[in-house]
Amino acid sequence: MVPSGWSEGRVKDLVESLDAGVSVNSEDDGNTLADFKILKTSSVSKGIFDSTKTKSVVQCIEVSRLKEPVLANTIIISRMNTPVLVGANGYIEKSIENTFLPDRLWQAKPKCKSVHMRWLGYWFSSSHTRYALSATATGTSGSMKNITKPDVLNIKVDIPPLSEQRKIAHILGTWDKAISTTERLIDNSKQQKKALMQQLLTGEKRLFDDSGKPFDGDWETAPLKKCVTFLNGIRKPIKKEDRADIQGEYPYYGATGVIDYVNDYLFDDELILLGEDGENILSRALPHVFTISGKSWINNHAHVMKANEDKDTYFLCMYLESLDYKKYNSGSAQPKINKAVCEKISVRFPAIKEQKKITSVLTNADKEIELLKQQLADLKQEKKALMQQLLTGKRRVKVKEMEVA
Repeated sequence: MVPSGWSEGRVKDLVESLDAGVSVNSEDDGNTLADFKILKTSSVSKGIFDSTKTKSVVQCIEVSRLKEPVLANTIIISRMNTPVLVGANGYIEKSIENTFLPDRLWQAKPKCKSVHMRWLGYWFSSSHTRYALSATATGTSGSMKNITKPDVLNIKVDIPPLSEQRKIAHILGTWDKAISTTERLIDNSKQQKKALMQQLLTGEKRLFDDSGKPFDGDWETAPLKKCVTFLNGIRKPIKKEDRADIQGEYPYYGATGVIDYVNDYLFDDELILLGEDGENILSRALPHVFTISGKSWINNHAHVMKANEDKDTYFLCMYLESLDYKKYNSGSAQPKINKAVCEKISVRFPAIKEQKKITSVLTNADKEIELLKQQLADLKQEKKALMQQLLTGKRRVKVKEMEVA
């Protein structure tokens, strides 16, 4: 049933056209200041537009082929993508000079003055509309799907009066600002922690002991094998017939988390894991050094270490995480850090009391970041629920008769 005062229509009643760009030769060089750029397909995702996700177009012949510039007050829609992201979209508030669409993205432009495009952008990004878009997707490939203009233009939409569209967009925009602010706080906190790690783990900055005096003892240097006990292969592999009994009962770890069940070992201790192989060990994209405690089973894709009594587990973990592992790579086709190389990694450390104090400071920084992440998750969930109510008319907003955007 259409909410009172709303009208039933279709996307084609609100959108003048869906216009795609063209594919051109471009360079993924990260240069956001290039004279001419083309959007990546990943520039839109779940209602978010990221203007930094572009490629540089440098060849004159390719520049001449560019069409469909990014315009203000439009919606970018992914017409070809993975099953999860096909139909992904984002609202464009301001035009972006010399930036153009590829052939896999459409730009939706308003058809009339009775549509508020930011409201329509929220409608497109809602779970209901995303489901409707995905339902129309076709394609023989399991990894790539397409949606067509007629299917998109014919999707039904319940249309509020323009004043109510504006009010809904304003309310949801307020939530977006809160989400954006929290995301910036998380980024800032991560950068602050990174800087703090650099200072504390190198001895550049010294903390105070429990009596209020600054730590002043000299730091020592030793190979990793003198700081930990390597447990690789010490435990007997779990028998295949026993795996079903413990699967799901204990956490399972490998180089970067849960992976294949090959040569698994059961442990019950506070340990440090360092990824042994895979692209991730050379990247900062994901943590490849982390601590675990309690019963767990670990496969042979990670070095398993227990800190010696005069070493703090978390201090060693943070120290190892701060290193650049490119120089330790001993693999060819696939990056790898073998045990012999791992054992020789040089570790610089203070006395155990200062290690623990450093751990305390960095742990508190982690807790602050985790708290912000939880706040962000709550905001996103609350916004999602509010969108569902406002965009379907289940929850109505009050609009002043003379209110204008």
